[in-house]
Amino acid sequence: MTDNANAAMQPLSLELGWPSYQQHNVECWRGSQLYVQEDYIAEEVPVSLIYNGVPHVVMLATPTNLEEFALGFSITEGIIKSPKELLSTRVYNRSNGIEVHLQITEQSLQYLANKGRNLTGRTGCGLCGASTLQQAIRQPNPVHGKLVLPVTELLSALNEIKKRQKLNQLTGSVHGAAWAMPGQGIVDIREDVGRHNALDKLIGLLLRTGKDLTSGFVIVTSRASYEMVQKAASVGITMLTAISAPTGLAIRLANEAGLTLIGFARDDQHVIYTHSHRLIHTNYII
Repeated sequence: MTDNANAAMQPLSLELGWPSYQQHNVECWRGSQLYVQEDYIAEEVPVSLIYNGVPHVVMLATPTNLEEFALGFSITEGIIKSPKELLSTRVYNRSNGIEVHLQITEQSLQYLANKGRNLTGRTGCGLCGASTLQQAIRQPNPVHGKLVLPVTELLSALNEIKKRQKLNQLTGSVHGAAWAMPGQGIVDIREDVGRHNALDKLIGLLLRTGKDLTSGFVIVTSRASYEMVQKAASVGITMLTAISAPTGLAIRLANEAGLTLIGFARDDQHVIYTHSHRLIHTNYII
């Protein structure tokens, strides 16, 4: 970070600015034995999303891949309908956080003006700031991908995801959202202290790079809450796999949207909650 006010006004390279983790000397106790060692602590930083000069929401997030986060959030929250409606993104470092200035089309701005969300979002928050039930519970269009996946592909990606989570290996406190492709394993991964943020970053990356979102599947290292299903389905992703459990609302939404929802995916086990036809088990015992 810089203390120079003029320098702080300049757009940041995503490799500069606020660090994603800090190093601390800590006391570790194992029984009655004391060890003093260096530890790595993940940072969470207030990130303000400002559309056409108007502050919209402040999210606590890991300060990495913020342009992808801004795009993913804008799409999955329904502020814009396509990446083309996001005209520019500028990231600025401040002494107390980060501002992301987004320029969107006038039509999108009008929708945003009626949305009524301008509160602070906590790290794990998905619906913070929504002012009406209609805004909170949004039904995405049905997904139509033709993905059919051998279960061995899913298990292989699950075994790979821990190795790909570099920040979590250091800190042990961040979620991951990974994009996997049949025959390729995990292709992309993004991490954040907030599970929704990690998924938004991944979706933003996939959209920026022109990925076919019906050709692969997503793994998240968290529970599958309603918002995670809604975000995935809103961009046409057809399979969402979570390491922990889904909620009842998430299951209902996934079923209505045609999305394959898998939970408790760890080691060699998993539970399929909706639309199981996309996952092929060649050897099974009933």
